[in-house]
Amino acid sequence: MSGDLGTIIDFRARLAPGSGALERQLRAMDVAGIDRAVVSAGGVLDPDTLARQAIEGHYSTADAGNDAVATACAKFPERLVPTFFANPHREPENYRDRAGSFRGLELSPAVHGLALTDDRNLALVEAAEEVGHAVYIVCLGRAGATPRDLVVLAAMFPKVVFVLGHCGFIGIDFPALRTVAASANIVAETSGCYTAVARAAVEHLGDDRVLFGTEVPLQDPSVELAKMRALDLDPAAWSRVMWRNADRLIPSG
Repeated sequence: MSGDLGTIIDFRARLAPGSGALERQLRAMDVAGIDRAVVSAGGVLDPDTLARQAIEGHYSTADAGNDAVATACAKFPERLVPTFFANPHREPENYRDRAGSFRGLELSPAVHGLALTDDRNLALVEAAEEVGHAVYIVCLGRAGATPRDLVVLAAMFPKVVFVLGHCGFIGIDFPALRTVAASANIVAETSGCYTAVARAAVEHLGDDRVLFGTEVPLQDPSVELAKMRALDLDPAAWSRVMWRNADRLIPSG
């Protein structure tokens, strides 16, 4: 597809902590032509630590800056959609009591180290189900947090939509897509994966189960937009992947 990109919703954006982060986020969206972004807290761990944890299996009990995300998004509600980055090492009420101020839930085995079906994560997903939130998860290559574990979790909560972040653990994770394909309540988000994997996501899951994302500020949105253009989707598929599917998953605030 070429020409006017139309409406775009970025389903994977991070709001980094620190002065000027909100302005940089909005500027990056403006430059890329992104209308709205689903935002969760960034900077819970530095990238080096996060990468080591994801690979080696360590974990953190650190909290994310959810209050800062909610405050920033409230200033620009037509452009920014807040997601709660849960810490399962805390009581689920930490999320449940504030869920009304957010529009989705993120769980991160790479950060907090727990198996997806750990009781503490199950309590958070139960709370998400109550308020109609989708649950974003980046799977890992270790037991308890693999795409197969996500399939098990999704079967336990058939009314919840789960988002397979980055189309899997690594950029070339074709097996992850095949693993989740039969689970109708799992969709895939495309930031960070290879173009061939994004194409496979559309082929294996269908264009109604794929979401565009950027992982800004770690990734330049123009890179992810170029990847999606390379898929040469027809206009109907493009609109579903680039905004309609995301819009369907964002409950009214």
